[in-house]
Order: sequence, then structure tokens, then C-alpha cells
Amino acid sequence: MRAVLAKTAIPIAAVIGALLVGLLAVAALGADPVRALEALVQGSLGSRDALIETVLKATPLLLVGAGITVAFRTSVINIGGEGQMVAGGLLSTSTALVVPDLPAWILLPLVLAMGLVGGAVWGGLAGYLKAFWGVNEILSTIMLNIVAVQLMNYLLRGPLIDPGEIERGTRIPQTERLPEAADLPLLFGDDRLHSGPLIAVAAAIFAYILLWRTTFGLRLRAVGLSQESAKYAGVNVRWSITSALAISGALAGLAGAVLVFGAESHRMVTDGSTAGFTGNAGFNGIVAALFGGLHPLWTIPASFLFGALLVGGNSLQRAVQVPSALILALNGLVVLTVVSTDLVRRRLAAGTDDAHEAAELVSAEAEDTS
Repeated sequence: MRAVLAKTAIPIAAVIGALLVGLLAVAALGADPVRALEALVQGSLGSRDALIETVLKATPLLLVGAGITVAFRTSVINIGGEGQMVAGGLLSTSTALVVPDLPAWILLPLVLAMGLVGGAVWGGLAGYLKAFWGVNEILSTIMLNIVAVQLMNYLLRGPLIDPGEIERGTRIPQTERLPEAADLPLLFGDDRLHSGPLIAVAAAIFAYILLWRTTFGLRLRAVGLSQESAKYAGVNVRWSITSALAISGALAGLAGAVLVFGAESHRMVTDGSTAGFTGNAGFNGIVAALFGGLHPLWTIPASFLFGALLVGGNSLQRAVQVPSALILALNGLVVLTVVSTDLVRRRLAAGTDDAHEAAELVSAEAEDTS
């Protein structure tokens, strides 16, 4: 009962508290907080178009968040979702440009697979540095984000740039229109809602099965609870850490591929910054995962809720004419409260539960290896 309370009531209360503070700030600026709240809800959930926008905004958050749960359950911190999304997007885009004439039933799975590979390489590199060289994964993943954005800027302004941009002299950092065979299929006859959300939900289910229904996932969680106990049971801790970050990066890379091949422009484009491509989904996905209690399935509604806050925040800003900086502050406040309450949830769910789980995992692993 205490664990259920920790996973549901506390994060919801944190978000409500953050919204109340935000509405007080709206009132302090002379705007109507009730109208602001109505705009927030209406803009994210009040119409079919708003709901579609929320679902699409939540899709990369869910993919990144599902990967984050794998890393965090192994007790490694992945702050590199932004760079991993870029790596996945670049490799999938390059593949589509190199082999544009493949049929859709080959090309679409291929570019999505390349997104997974690109993210896995970027995340696995940080995992290898952590496991074999003791490099702090927070620093390495953040530094790899910077490397990824510089690589993206070079490629989209040079080798991958749309030839039409060069002819016109505009030189917008974007590729040409990618092959139609690689476009994500649209759902329900809509002109915007693509199959990316279904891929994201499938990825979250995969992460759940991996962590709680496979021997490999058992080993990852054993490492996360106690590296020494896991070693004693015969688990290869270094390989587990590297694999966890590679899997986490792979799902973030898939998010990058979905952004490219589900985009309305059907091309990879940026404004020169990582956020220009990712929309900060690499960082917001961490919040969604924490909001979901680091459980892949709970991350599904958590991502949807956070996506609604992001979409509704824009509507709020337009409706009551408050500065855009307030919306950024509101989003930051939500992030701060969710991250802060993670410690409270851990304490409420503490006791002997973690110790018992660690003992059971190690015991099961010892039996499996004997």
C-alpha cells in the first residue's frame, strides 16, 4: 500500500502543487488564473487536434523515458538522451538518403533499426567508459550531447544539406525531402497522427518485459540494487552497465528516428541547437520516467501527462498573454517538483523492501548460474 501511494499520489500532488504556484504567478502578472487553467486543459485535451498534438509531443518522451528506466534500474544515470536522439536521427536519415529506392516494407524497418543502432552506439560508448574506465556517466553523456549537436550541425550544413538550399543560397540546415517509402504510416486517416505513438508504447512494453520477465533484466536490476551482491552471484557487472546504457540509448535513438520520419516536413532539420531537433525530449523524458516511478508501464501515462503540460502551456501563454518566460518557468517548476519528490517516494517505499528484493534477485541469479 505504501509503495502504491509513493508511485501515484506523490507525483500527482507534486504536479498539482507546481501548477498552483504557476497560476499564482499568472495572477501576480494581472492575468486571470481560471482562464489560464481552462486554456491549459483546452489547449492540450479539449479538441481532436489538441489531443493529437499532445500524443505526438508525448511520443519521444515515452521512448526516451522507457530507456531511462532501463538505465536507472541498473543504477546508472543517462543524461545523454538528447545526443542519443541526434545520433539515431542522423544514422537513420543517412540510411534513407543512401538507399532511397528500397521498397517501404524494407526501408521503413531499416531506418528505424538504424535509429536504434545510432542511439545504442552513443549510449553504449558512455556505458563502456563508465564500466571499464570509471568515467562518470553524467559527465560523459552530457559531453556526448555536445559532440552529437556539433556533428549534426556539420552534416546538415554540409554533406547532408538539401541541394536546393545551396542553389537558393538560404543554406537552412536540413536534408532534402526523404523517401516517401520511409514515412511512418498515418493512423485513422489523419494527416498528422502517425504510428510513432504505437511504436513508443511497444517500446515501453518491451522495456517492462526485459526488466521483469527475462533473466537478463533480472541481472540488470540485481546490479542496480547491489553491485557487490551481483558480482557474488556471478553477474558480469561491467557488461550489465554497458548494456543498460546501450539499450537506453537505443530507445532514445529510436525516438530520433521517429521524429525524422514522422515529421510533417519529412526531413531532418535543426536550428543549430540540439533542442532545435529534439524539442528537449531527451531531458523531458527523464522527468517522465521519474514521474512514472521508473517503471516502463507507468511511464506511458506519465509521458502523456507531461506532453499535455507542454502543449497546454503554449495555449495558456497565448490565451492570457503572459510572457513566454513564465511558461518556461512553469515547466521548470514541474520538473523540479517531480525530481525532488522522487527522494520522498524512495523514503516512503523504503524499509526492508529493497533489501528483500535484492536478496531475491541474487538468490534467483545464483540458482540460474548454478
